Amino acid sequence: MDIKLEKIDDYRWLIPRSGDMRVPGLIFSSSELIAAVKEDQSLVQVRNVATLPGIVNYALAMPDIHWGYGFPIGGVAAFDINEGVVSPGGVGYDINCGCRLMTTALYADEIRPKIRDLISALFRDIPTGVGSSGPIKLSKKDEQKVARKGAAWAVENGYGHPEDLERTEDNGTMSGANPSVLSERAVKRGADQLGTLGSGNHFLEIQVVEKIYDKEVADTFGLFEGQLTVFIHSGSRGFGHQICDDFLKEMTRHMEKFSLPDRQLACTAISSDLGQRYLAAMACAANYAWANRQILMHWTRETFMKTLSISPRELQMQLLYDVCHNIAKLEEHTINGKKVKLCVHRKGATRALPKGHKLLPDVYHHVGQPVLIPGDMGTESYVLVGSDAALEQTFGSTCHGAGRVLSRSQAIKRAKGRSINRELEDKGIIVQSRGKKTLKEEMPEAYKDVSQVVDVVHCAGLATKVARLRPLGAIKG
Repeated sequence: MDIKLEKIDDYRWLIPRSGDMRVPGLIFSSSELIAAVKEDQSLVQVRNVATLPGIVNYALAMPDIHWGYGFPIGGVAAFDINEGVVSPGGVGYDINCGCRLMTTALYADEIRPKIRDLISALFRDIPTGVGSSGPIKLSKKDEQKVARKGAAWAVENGYGHPEDLERTEDNGTMSGANPSVLSERAVKRGADQLGTLGSGNHFLEIQVVEKIYDKEVADTFGLFEGQLTVFIHSGSRGFGHQICDDFLKEMTRHMEKFSLPDRQLACTAISSDLGQRYLAAMACAANYAWANRQILMHWTRETFMKTLSISPRELQMQLLYDVCHNIAKLEEHTINGKKVKLCVHRKGATRALPKGHKLLPDVYHHVGQPVLIPGDMGTESYVLVGSDAALEQTFGSTCHGAGRVLSRSQAIKRAKGRSINRELEDKGIIVQSRGKKTLKEEMPEAYKDVSQVVDVVHCAGLATKVARLRPLGAIKG
């Protein structure tokens, strides 16, 4: 399908409303990045999302947009809670895939000789890989508690500190979770995967703060040049994947209620019983993911102290913030001068709230929400801060990463005959991974230039650059 694209300015592109589109499409990108977007079907997916009932303002896409299931990854869409729909494809299979950044009191130069030891210890202590299970074996009763309480369950059971919750989106607990709507298959898959990193683009990375762009905000975030930091990227594992699969199948059986251009857009009215059950199940998976990252952080703290033979006071590993990427949230936004309740789908997109917003923790109320944008192994990551423009243009949303340009099979083909591990080590990056193909699938060339992606959202005003982080070592599943 040929998609008409109109350039609004250097960082915004419009898909005009046509045919059965209820709203236009709006893509945040640059001239260089938009060329890659045209190579796949993600613009068609933006157009398709714009046809869904109850959609408000635009079908949106961030500069890391690429083809996904139903909705493009990097897509944002908000729906009126009375007339609109909820779609699992607008959240994704890995519900509340997200990341958290931890700061330390350590200087990277002082620890550099120990990076290899740290990576080996983390690879030993953190379960990774497809279907990986960890030492936590949940009873059905405990799994229900995790699904309801999220990161709070982890803290209550000794995995971290209460102040960690204050620096987690939604305090690490999404309301409305109801484990009674879950399938036995989902419950079974979640029983032994809590505290595991997973596979694909998930990682745990040791980094150094390479550059500070905004010292005032960086000081509030606890960041300084030369500092050693740790980035965790993981989600709800097989638990969330099964929940998505269960409800996609059920909604697909009810598709005759809607005229949809793509079966992968299977959806239901937000207000319907099915819609409410999906939101309750999705909240369970979101809470599982927050508990998962909380436990991974706790074990990372312990591994650092043990490997470096230092005390908690010397390490001072603190959570800067935790954000989710794949979620649908009931939020209040101003539309045409009126405050309305919407169901905002963010699939491969990060919430970005400005200073003074009521949902911010007290510690960040005067600067805005930390926005965490990870690179991938060989590339830098960024910390940004939310802005008013994001609330005005994108329902308080921005990008979530670099965005793929090569499929996993294409990446493996491109990497034939190469040693990605050796190439990364030549750059001073120590990587350990589970699985022979993992590093090839996730090699840096498989992704867009994260710096170009971040420049788009920075220049468009959706979020402002605070710091750039460079990888020193990583573990991957």
